[in-house]
Amino acid sequence: MASTSTSDAPVSRRRLLAWALVAAAIGLALAWTVGALVQDRAMASLRARATASAALHAAVLRSELDKQRALPLVLADDADLEAALSSRAPERLAALSRKLETLGVQARAAAVYVIATDGVTVAASNWRQPTSFVGSNYGFRPYFTEAMTQGHAEQFALGTVSRKPGLYLARRVDGAAGPLGVVVVKLEFDGVEAAWRAIGEPAFVVDPRGLVLITSQPEWRFQARRPLSDQDRARLRAQGQFGDAAFAPLPLRSRGGDGVQRTDVPRAERQIETRLADVAPGWTLHLLTAAAPVDQAAAAARWITALVWTLLSTVLFWLWIRRRRIRLAALREREARVELERRVEVRTQELTQVNRALSREVDERQRTETRLRALQADLVQANKLAALGQIAAGVAHEINQPVAAIRANADNGLVLIGRGKPETARENLVAIAAMTERIGRITDELRAFSRKADGRVEPTLVSEVIEGSVLLTASRSRRHDARLVREGETPGLAVLGERIRLEQVLVNLLQNAFEAVEHREHGLVTLTVRDAGETVEIAVADNGPGLAPEVERGLFTPFLTTKPQGLGLGLVIARDIAAGFGGRLTAASIPGEGATFTLTLRKAER
Repeated sequence: MASTSTSDAPVSRRRLLAWALVAAAIGLALAWTVGALVQDRAMASLRARATASAALHAAVLRSELDKQRALPLVLADDADLEAALSSRAPERLAALSRKLETLGVQARAAAVYVIATDGVTVAASNWRQPTSFVGSNYGFRPYFTEAMTQGHAEQFALGTVSRKPGLYLARRVDGAAGPLGVVVVKLEFDGVEAAWRAIGEPAFVVDPRGLVLITSQPEWRFQARRPLSDQDRARLRAQGQFGDAAFAPLPLRSRGGDGVQRTDVPRAERQIETRLADVAPGWTLHLLTAAAPVDQAAAAARWITALVWTLLSTVLFWLWIRRRRIRLAALREREARVELERRVEVRTQELTQVNRALSREVDERQRTETRLRALQADLVQANKLAALGQIAAGVAHEINQPVAAIRANADNGLVLIGRGKPETARENLVAIAAMTERIGRITDELRAFSRKADGRVEPTLVSEVIEGSVLLTASRSRRHDARLVREGETPGLAVLGERIRLEQVLVNLLQNAFEAVEHREHGLVTLTVRDAGETVEIAVADNGPGLAPEVERGLFTPFLTTKPQGLGLGLVIARDIAAGFGGRLTAASIPGEGATFTLTLRKAER
């Protein structure tokens, strides 16, 4: 079976290569054809939309022109205007200026003014403004001379005062004796250009010379759609109606047919140029529409076609190889099943042996942990008993004193009773009872301290722990001539722990502190309690020599001690007890000034 599969491999590769080449050629031809069809249809739709948009732009322009062309025609026949020009009376001319001002506002014309036959403006709608035309001579303007000879004229030019471009509509005013002057309406196209910019497609109007007059791109004004000769540019500059314009060519490059591309925009896309002639006499509207949607539609169509063909080819290829794979799969499955069963059997045996060994190891680990916990508890108890042994001598002294006092008071009581002084003897008995109570309190504390802790964690009063610890270490304090100061204790303050083990920690810390101040002239041990919110801090500080740096670094290391008879386990056990209660034991020291041990415990709610 393996040799047959190997001999078939070259044949399969040749067939696969031939299939891939044929499928790729068909797919490329199909994708190109579909893309061309989609591009033709999308371009036809784009041109139709562009034509409609150009018609909309032209309608906006024609509406503005038609509205303004009627104004000079009406004014030319106005009786007030004719009478003012005939009489040249200042009051008539002033009244005419006010009338033109009202008409200009109503018609939204940039300016309306009247020029006498000598070329001097006699009335204007802007007569109130600093830029008033009244008194200015416009006899040199072509629209004036042409209107005087032909009756009417239109001229697109820059204003001599405002320097704003506009269309000047002029109409001659005739009187009984002949021409009286010319009425002029200046139309500016700011609103039209703003409306075109709002549509979002670059649009502009050119005159018969190809010069841009109105445009949604202000930087294109007075540029030429087609290059002008040096003579034409010189003639236009000589006329003066376009200011200092350079008449440079528009930044548009032909891309074949009606396609153009802007040269003033980096990586500009191809655009379709739509022309609409005679939007006004001699004016042609040009509209640029982005051709990117057409190119994107064609590209998308090609990619979709290629993807569909690829998927179809893949399905056909999969069907072609599926039968061959099915034949081989059955044989391989049988071989694999036999091999899997063999491996499962071997692995099962290995896992069974490992499981047995692991079970034995788990049992042994559990027994070891049980022994370890027992040894740890014994170690804590042994440390406690060792401390108890150190305490015992001092406690014996504590008990001997009240016992001797009891004996003396008892003897005195007998003598007093024999002498018939029962009241005085009663005072001796009261003193005996008090000293007996003190002995009982000391022995109770010793008995409690020596008991083995049961491991419970419960709310424990800080005051009881401190009282028991101080009582057990009182003899050490007196023996070392050290003064103990207690600060910050709050009645009812409780922590989570066990009294016996907490007393063991404090006894250890107090004994260490008393030993540290043993040779100090004014030995002082301070026990401070601070409520830190969620925790309670119990600090034991001394004014002894402090800890050497190497001792402080290994302070909680087992069997590390500076005492000749010490085991080096007291602080280690104290730290473990604190950790078992969810707290911590830390130390800080300043050489020559003393050491401070801080026991931090969780606060208990009572």
